[in-house]
Amino acid sequence: MSELKEYKPLNDLLERLDATIDDGATVPFSNKKMVDAEYLHELVDEVRISVPPEIKRAQELEEQRKEILENSKKEAENIRQSAESDKAAVLAEARAQAEQLVSQQEIIERANQYARETVEKANQEAAEILAQARAEGESIVADANNKKQSIMEAMVANINSTLSETASLLSGDVERLSSSLDDVNRMRDAISKLSE
Repeated sequence: MSELKEYKPLNDLLERLDATIDDGATVPFSNKKMVDAEYLHELVDEVRISVPPEIKRAQELEEQRKEILENSKKEAENIRQSAESDKAAVLAEARAQAEQLVSQQEIIERANQYARETVEKANQEAAEILAQARAEGESIVADANNKKQSIMEAMVANINSTLSETASLLSGDVERLSSSLDDVNRMRDAISKLSE
């Protein structure tokens, strides 16, 4: 429960649960309590839907990861398009110069080589950016999932403990009431026999 102290809404619900048990009517001749089971069920339902902010933060981190990947893809696409544009410009310039020079084939070959190297370099840069963005996104999501799992496990353990204690109290109350009712019936029968 110490891990959940910072979540005030959840703590408030658990305190209301404790208060409901403490405020229950005491069963005569025992230290047991009678509590409103329907109200306890309502409180437990409220606990179930009280999600800590870390869960929302994990969702935000997932959205950020997707946005990082999307931006990286766009950047990679821009690099490719820029490289294609550079390739087209280089080829156009090479062809224009080749028409004026005797060694036209050599000039075109050099332009093609330059264009190929430019495109290859751009593709490598784009792949590196995508890989880095994917790794960062996966690391963020993994951290968020670990925190979410820890919080959920602590919540479930706390809720199960509270429900177990409440069920134990209610079971004891029912047994005590049943025993008291049997005693009353025996006394009534004994009085009835004496009056005959």
